[in-house]
Order: sequence, then structure tokens, then C-alpha cells
Amino acid sequence: MTEILPHVNDEVLPTEYELNQPEPEHCPGPESDMAGKSDACGGCANKEICESLPKGPDPDIPLITDNLSGIEHKILVLSGKGGVGKSTFAAMLSWALSADEDLQVGAMDLDICGPSLPHMLGCINETVHESNSGWTPVYVADNLATMSIQYMLPEDDSAIIWRGSKKNLLIKKFLKDVDWDRLDYLVIDTPPGTSDEHISINKYMKESGIDGALVVTTPQEVALLDVRKEIDFCKKAGINILGLVENMSGFVCPNCKGESQIFKATTGGGEALCKELGIKFLGSVPLDPRIGKSCDMGESFLDNYPDSPASTAVLNVVEALRDAVGDV
Repeated sequence: MTEILPHVNDEVLPTEYELNQPEPEHCPGPESDMAGKSDACGGCANKEICESLPKGPDPDIPLITDNLSGIEHKILVLSGKGGVGKSTFAAMLSWALSADEDLQVGAMDLDICGPSLPHMLGCINETVHESNSGWTPVYVADNLATMSIQYMLPEDDSAIIWRGSKKNLLIKKFLKDVDWDRLDYLVIDTPPGTSDEHISINKYMKESGIDGALVVTTPQEVALLDVRKEIDFCKKAGINILGLVENMSGFVCPNCKGESQIFKATTGGGEALCKELGIKFLGSVPLDPRIGKSCDMGESFLDNYPDSPASTAVLNVVEALRDAVGDV
């Protein structure tokens, strides 16, 4: 298998295979035993390529499982909807967990086309180093490490224009070759939707074990419609749903501490959705404008504004999440 270079762009990154056109809607997958043979393959321009690819068990899966064996809890942060503050919450979750000096925490940014964790964690100008033990993650603090494609881009604003095959290869590298050492928690921030990154991370980590998914939503029905799809994906993929958090649930004035509704929950919001679908509601986090400021500055909102109702709400969610994974 070809290797990804430590610093990548679309020109220098090798790939396992190159398809002639995007995969059709019901594509069984180029690595599937049914590649080139299913009904969806008829007339597909990729048929000959898929038929020629090696089949059988992925030899990288045991390597991934071995590399992740020192990580106790692995948590996916998911949302079918963009703009609900998923990456923001993943960053705050990482800050909150690492506030316990007895915990070792890792944050993996799987939003390959729109990586934002490095900026939110205050390490945008760092680079990844490669050694005999693999890629060394970037350390935000003594007990908080992070990995993102952002550290490998030639320019901060370089666009990632990749098909699924290149995304899959990078995800494998993050799982197989990053020297995480021992971690209590690995927080994995994913992009919106239910496509390449989600399917790949579930496939590659199935043997190493995923504790489950933390699903993020906002109160309005437009967001809940896509979150329902994400929950359905988790059920079909066999991913345990640890619970749902309702983000931007009301607005907290930083001066008077008064709260008002910005995104009104016309159908009951996240809590009603949890009751309907039988999943755990972890709590609501109000919108505080200083959260955005802290993320822009790459600082911990929880440390800067511990008296904010949003900080209290986030810490309550983290406590409920730790209880859900059995770490009490």
C-alpha cells in the first residue's frame, strides 16, 4: 500500500486506486466482495477497476486494533446537520476532560475538508512530526493531544478536494500510524452527514471497539430532521448511541445572565426526540457569545468563563457522558 507523506496536498498524496467517476448511490464499495458484481455495477465506469482490486480481509485492521489498544474510551461526535456546533462541542468536551489532570485525552479531527479543531484548540501553527513509532500528535497541553489534516497542509487556506479513496487512506493513517500512546479518551470529531468518513471510521474501528456516539443537535425541527438520519445511521451501523445533547438551547446574556430563546423548539427539541426514539438525553447547552470568541482565540471557554450557565451545562453533559461510558 502506498504511504501518505507527512505534509500533503492534492498533488503529492498517493491513493490506493483512482475511480473514473464518483461511486453510484447504491455502490457496494470498491473493497467489497460484491464490487463489480452487484446490480449497481452494471454500466458503471468503475466496474473494471473495482473487479481488479484485491478482496478479502483488510490487512490494516489488525494494525489499527493494535495501535488503538491503549485507548480506553473512544467517542464519536456526530450530527447529520452542519452548523449545530458539533466541532465546538467536541473542542469543549476535550477541554473539559483534560481539565482532570489524571486523564490523558486525544482529539482526532476527521472533518477532512473543513478541519477546525486545531484553531479551536489553539494550535493552528503546529506541524506533525514522523518518527520510528509513527506520527506524533500535536500536544495542546501535557494531557491533551490532537491530530488533524490541518497540520499537514502547505497553506492554512489550502482546499482539500478528494474523493472517498483518499479520505479513507488518510483515516487509516490516523488510526494506524499516529502514536497516541495511552489515552483515557479519544474524542473523534466527524463532518456532517452519513458518508465516507462515518462509514470508514466505523469499519476500521469495529474490532478495536467504539464506546459510542455523542449526537449534537439544535432545538429547531430543521436540525432534528437530519439528526434523525444520523441516529438511523448509528442503528444500522451498530454504533451505540451514548446520548444526545441539545446545543444553542436558548441564549445567555453575558451581562445580565438572562436567557431567551433563539432557536425555538417547535416540536419539543432534542429532549422530545430522545423520548420518541428511546435514547438518553444528556442535557441542553445555552448559547453564550463568548463561546465563539474563545474558539476563535483557541482558548478554553470553560477556563475563561467558569461562571457562565453554558459552562455549567457543558460540565453536566460531560459528567453524564462519563457515566454513559462507565467511567465514574
